[in-house]
Amino acid sequence: MRHRIISAALGSVLATLALTSATRAEKIQIGCTATSDCASAMLAVDEGLFKKHGLDAEMVLIGINSNIPAAILSNSIQIGGPTSTVFLQAADGGLDLVAVSGASIMNKTSNDAVAAFVRNGITITGPQDFKGKKVGAPGIGAFLHVLFVKWLVEKGVDPRSVNFVEVTFPTMADTIKSGGVDAVLTAEPFVTRMTNASLGTVGARYAAELARTEPIIFYAASREWAEKNPETVKKFRAAIAEAAPIVNNDREKASAAIAKFTKQPLELVKLTAPNYAEPVLKPEQLAWWIDVMSAQTMLQSKLDLKKLILN
Repeated sequence: MRHRIISAALGSVLATLALTSATRAEKIQIGCTATSDCASAMLAVDEGLFKKHGLDAEMVLIGINSNIPAAILSNSIQIGGPTSTVFLQAADGGLDLVAVSGASIMNKTSNDAVAAFVRNGITITGPQDFKGKKVGAPGIGAFLHVLFVKWLVEKGVDPRSVNFVEVTFPTMADTIKSGGVDAVLTAEPFVTRMTNASLGTVGARYAAELARTEPIIFYAASREWAEKNPETVKKFRAAIAEAAPIVNNDREKASAAIAKFTKQPLELVKLTAPNYAEPVLKPEQLAWWIDVMSAQTMLQSKLDLKKLILN
């Protein structure tokens, strides 16, 4: 009798442990910079969509986008949101990364939000006026920097005549105010914030002039981690696919999630629509970026587009 009681109790404990193990959410960390491009992940955290799909996801703020590949490979984060340019440069450099889902793409709204913001005391009337200027970019080789160089080239300005330095989004206002740089390559809500603080003026809306529709940021992981954790990737994709339409159609929820992660005032974030969330990512969408970066001698090898995106 006693043996049966012990056996029953043990069976109950084992069943409980099995159930707990089966329902325990897998923990992942997702690294992004302080922009709206990862809004789908931010919202998926806030709205419980990751939990719904069995993931315990935490957002990690990364100061400079170009630091994301290293953070992924060191396992400080499992999934990150590098810009297309940072991702392709990392892959070209031999880092075995793979895209697992789309995050944001360029469109008129996102392009209009990008600007070269110029500090007080500096006059910019055209692309040629950037010659000899010190320009801060949120990562050398990152999205905003490569687009600006592309714009300069199209306008007949040698990019080598511009002194580029790295300045993180959160520190741009202070850097502009102190005169540490003559201009910064930035986007909303930082443009409005610096304008309202009377720190300077918009010198160029270069992304609007280029008018592209390629991916800005997508979610990436190390190939080794992604291939070892196919179910986790599947759950991540499902949550992002569910979050993207909310980002694109519910400004209130999207703004709240962005403000919470980026530590920006909610009312300021609400002034600008988040960059368009697009979870579907196709190899051909990266072809334009590869052409642009190759022209800027940023890529040394011939990348296989089909291998860059996880099936």
